[in-house]
Amino acid sequence: MIVFDLCCTAGDHRFEAWFASSDSFADQQARGLIACPVCGDAEVRKAVMAPRVGAKSNQQVAPPVPAKPASEIATADPTPEQVRKLLAHIAGKQAEMLPQSRWVGRDFADAARAMHEGRAPEDLIHGQASPDEARALHDDGIAAMPLLVPFVPPEATN
Repeated sequence: MIVFDLCCTAGDHRFEAWFASSDSFADQQARGLIACPVCGDAEVRKAVMAPRVGAKSNQQVAPPVPAKPASEIATADPTPEQVRKLLAHIAGKQAEMLPQSRWVGRDFADAARAMHEGRAPEDLIHGQASPDEARALHDDGIAAMPLLVPFVPPEATN
């Protein structure tokens, strides 16, 4: 696994993401599968990162420096109203995205794998996968994630 600091072009938001390899990042970026968690912008690039180089065995290691001074770190838990607003925002974004994707039902893992392998055209899809299927997709470097808000499959609605 490799971690990259990423940055969106729309709001210059900086965030961190893990990938199986540099090639996995490049593939997901080319397919537009990486988006800013703050504003949703899919135009994401690698941000400048400080390399993590280990100290020589004959040198003392300095204690890590916190990213922010302790006075700037929020210690209060979010209020119920803040949590409600955040969940409503997530639900709204998901509701906007679902109509743009195609429901594939229980064939999700097979459809995602076919697109990844080039056997099917790239498409935005959503569907159902077992935990084992989702784990296998992840292990093979195929980008997939669960919907954050519960979703009723089309065949279950009346």
